[in-house]
Amino acid sequence: MNVVDSSAWLEYFADGPNAKHFAEVIEQPDALLVPSITLLEVFKRISQQRDESTALQYVAVMQHSEVIELDASLALRAAALGLRHKLPLADSVIYATAQQAGATLWTQDADFDGLAGVRYWRKA
Repeated sequence: MNVVDSSAWLEYFADGPNAKHFAEVIEQPDALLVPSITLLEVFKRISQQRDESTALQYVAVMQHSEVIELDASLALRAAALGLRHKLPLADSVIYATAQQAGATLWTQDADFDGLAGVRYWRKA
């Protein structure tokens, strides 16, 4: 299983220089988990940069995969990982989701660089 963080989804949707690193994973929705907080971050950013209609279209693509809701257990795991690795709130939830599922996290967010189970590419 795989988890793609918000920065990687945004790179993919923008067809940015690193999109190729995330395309294969994103284009296999049956092997992809989507933390619900990633929906929030992507929807918000696309709405700011483009418009709400486009944001809804992108979020619909993301929802072809299994969306993982933030429950009490995941929240506590995210808090512990966030403290241990000095991760911001959303990143801690995304990382905890991947860790809980034994999934690989795909990202270009430097906050994750060097963490176990992470495939990281530096932003181009």
